[in-house]
Amino acid sequence: MSQQNHLVFLNSLFSEKEGYKRKILKSIKAKADAKRTFSEKMADVMTSSFGSITFLILNICLFAVWILIHTAPINFIPEFDPFPFSFLTLVVSLEAIILSIFVLISQNRSSKIDDLREETDLQINLMISNEITKLMKMMAILLEKNGVDLSQDPELREMLKPISEEEIEKKLEKEIL
Repeated sequence: MSQQNHLVFLNSLFSEKEGYKRKILKSIKAKADAKRTFSEKMADVMTSSFGSITFLILNICLFAVWILIHTAPINFIPEFDPFPFSFLTLVVSLEAIILSIFVLISQNRSSKIDDLREETDLQINLMISNEITKLMKMMAILLEKNGVDLSQDPELREMLKPISEEEIEKKLEKEIL
């Protein structure tokens, strides 16, 4: 009867239960996107717009027309920024400052998402490591009950020890600092 209970237990572990569906986690990026502030949304839109070939072509055309107007006299367009194009330099500098700020805002937000994703990965990896160690201990117990001598395997003994997050953290801090 005991063996029958074990088989029922094992079958329940490995068979799909009716109505059971794996929980699919919502994307970390999707959650972060939903929580964006107005300025972050605006920065993302601006970064994606300004980071396009269309914007590059528009800038090239604008600068070419500007230079053409001020180097080759056109009768119906007055020259207001003669060479060395001081006003154009001012406009381009301001454009560069504004664009770099938008890019930095988007990068900061992306960095926060990456940090959160990295922390989530770390926590999941630690949980998995603990679960694998537990499975190895269970396997070692079963092997010993069946007469397999594991005492001569130092690698296995080391693997059966739980991982110390604090110890790993201290080692990494020493390497970094």
